[in-house]
Amino acid sequence: MLTLLKNAQVYAPESLGLMDVLLAHGSILQVAPNIELKASHDLVDSIDLSGNILAPGFVDPLVHFTGGGGEGGFGYRTAELSFEDAAPTGVTTLVGALGTDSVTRTPAQVLGKARELSAMGLSCYCYTGSYHLPVKTITGSIEQDIVLIPEMIGVGEIAIADHRASQASVQAFTEVVAEARVAGLLAGKKGVSFFHVGDGKAKLAILRQIIEQSDLSISQLYPTHCNRNAELFADALAFLEEGGAIDFTSSTIPQFIEDGEVSCAQALKTIVDQGLAWQRVSFSSDANASLPLFDEAGELVGMQAGKLDSLYLAAKEAVQSYQVPLEIALSVISSNPAKILGLKNKGQLAVGFDADLVVLDQQSLDIKQVFAMGKSIWTK
Repeated sequence: MLTLLKNAQVYAPESLGLMDVLLAHGSILQVAPNIELKASHDLVDSIDLSGNILAPGFVDPLVHFTGGGGEGGFGYRTAELSFEDAAPTGVTTLVGALGTDSVTRTPAQVLGKARELSAMGLSCYCYTGSYHLPVKTITGSIEQDIVLIPEMIGVGEIAIADHRASQASVQAFTEVVAEARVAGLLAGKKGVSFFHVGDGKAKLAILRQIIEQSDLSISQLYPTHCNRNAELFADALAFLEEGGAIDFTSSTIPQFIEDGEVSCAQALKTIVDQGLAWQRVSFSSDANASLPLFDEAGELVGMQAGKLDSLYLAAKEAVQSYQVPLEIALSVISSNPAKILGLKNKGQLAVGFDADLVVLDQQSLDIKQVFAMGKSIWTK
């Protein structure tokens, strides 16, 4: 069966104008104006998308498939992500990680959940490892996990500049990054090291020290939560100017904003206005993670959970409230994270790429339909 999407304003994520898009066997077969097929109508499912935008499926580089939490005890554990919650969000590619708890939650559980969601139609990958060093793995080493397990694309979420981090040496972190890098080379993967950055005074200093004290490339380092506060945001912009990639977290609560968190939309606007490399910027949802609120003494005073739908809502806010061009807002949740992570067939609406697509209302920018690997998984 062929699927022909007609008369859509296509963003690839760059604007291509009015186009038709032909899908077959889970891939994008053709993108062109006025595609005409001679095949029998029984073999073609034609859908008229007049008045709609067609964009790449969204790529989320940090999702807690198996839930998170625990900073306040077992009563604060957050729930697993369900397919039913994921489908309407437009996120078709998800990368799972452990959170603070790597005792009662394990990399094997993250992998199992990734395979569950993949069986339902989404594309799911994982980071091996955990917040703390030495990292937890499935096979006993970072190298074996990345080389032998297809879904494992890097190591993370490793905590730095946080009172919950391991407080390990620069050498220890460097060895983790090096092992992931070599494993990636052997497996044909990027082997990125994904870092949780807390609100500690060191900010991104450890990442710079890794680069200064080794032969590793800055492209192997991928810090998240870089909009946590104004000071970290400023340091992240400097890291971006130095050639690094940075990630902003879209899930938030009012107290975080009151305490100085920079919204994803505002952060992206600042980057665009300053002429910085927005191509190395991404948003992630931190979905189903705990969002703990600590007082100055480090005591937990509140907890909420991250939400997957925050990813697109942040991009939409950037367009509607901050006048960021749509193609840039779409890039930070599609092509940018896919390129940073080395996901070769994801994040772009182009021939040969996976047919992960999102239909948006041209006026409201609301999500109307979601395709994953060429199949419609949700319709409004």
